Amino acid sequence: METTVANQPYQVNEKGYYGHFGGAFIPEMLYPNVENLRDNYLTIIQSPEFQKEYNDLLRDYVGRPTPLYRAKRLSEKYGTNIFLKREDLCHTGAHKINNTIGQILLAQRLGKKRIVAETGAGQHGVATATVCALMDLECIVYMGALDIERQAPNVARMKMLGAEVRAATCGSKTLKDATNEAMRHWINNPEDTHYIIGSVVGPHPYPDMVARFQAIISEEIKWQLQEHTGKENPDYVVACVGGGSNAAGAFYHYLDRPSVKLVAVEAAGMGVNSGHSAATTALGKPGVLHGSRTILMQTDDGQVVEPFSISAGLDYPGIGPQHAHLFASGRGTFLSATDEEAVQAAFELTKLEGIIPALESAHALAALGRLGAGPNDTVVVNLSGRGDKDMATYMKHLD
Repeated sequence: METTVANQPYQVNEKGYYGHFGGAFIPEMLYPNVENLRDNYLTIIQSPEFQKEYNDLLRDYVGRPTPLYRAKRLSEKYGTNIFLKREDLCHTGAHKINNTIGQILLAQRLGKKRIVAETGAGQHGVATATVCALMDLECIVYMGALDIERQAPNVARMKMLGAEVRAATCGSKTLKDATNEAMRHWINNPEDTHYIIGSVVGPHPYPDMVARFQAIISEEIKWQLQEHTGKENPDYVVACVGGGSNAAGAFYHYLDRPSVKLVAVEAAGMGVNSGHSAATTALGKPGVLHGSRTILMQTDDGQVVEPFSISAGLDYPGIGPQHAHLFASGRGTFLSATDEEAVQAAFELTKLEGIIPALESAHALAALGRLGAGPNDTVVVNLSGRGDKDMATYMKHLD
């Protein structure tokens, strides 16, 4: 978690921006909270005491390091060397726990007594409820009413863990709307509440803070790839992007290594131009969403366009400001996968490797045939979550 320096053009600057994207566009009532975070987060998370507690929990509670697995049959299918970073093996079933462990420790040190969070697929909600149970803090999770229906197993897990799950019933009743409600709650309870944002979105310092907690992913990839291949730099790192926390973690230590191609895969839904999509970089333009300037899907008069994806975790109309900068600068390559392509990729991985991925992760897998990777290339795909939560959807596609 090294401090940003001037020669890191893809990291956040001292004003909270990644190029033209980022910042903190927030109501006046939130300024004390956000300033308190901004002024203290680096000092706290870089302290030896914090680092020891955080790393001990990652090892003993979360189960890190997660394996870097060479997918032999998948590699044969695509004629290249494919490694899967197995974030699906984390406690709670996804990468989200890396961030919630870090933020709960930060919240404790800031004296907060209540945690509020938003969730789409439910993985961040489960991870937040998990750490709140661990640390005995009150937990309120906002979730879109539609997502509550399609992610019932995760709703049950959150409730069993002691969290209160509140339905967001406005708009598309998905992740954007849950985020709106969580922000409103935080505005009304600024003194005792910490908002654990689940992705690299929101006002500065959240995008940087979440990326730093997720950076453990690429930190491990480096030494694990060295063990496997004798080199720590892959040719491609591929990850799905909604808000983009798993991608931010997988890309983090490769941002300033131009030989490593960073590939982000968005959700095309029923097709990029179908009117039912969440392919932000293909359809969006710069604007402000949830406290930061980024790229988002919006109408000509600035109204947010409702996103659509079979995957609840990618059903978001924007991307994190760092990803917007990677796209605008050309450092990142942004692709998209339709619902059907993602489902087929999930079944392919299951049949070839015996691993059932989350629908979110399946979008990244769906891009493997479009990379142009050769037989001597090394491709790392961040398998960000497991597919237990998506079995009802997968069962609809069984022959």
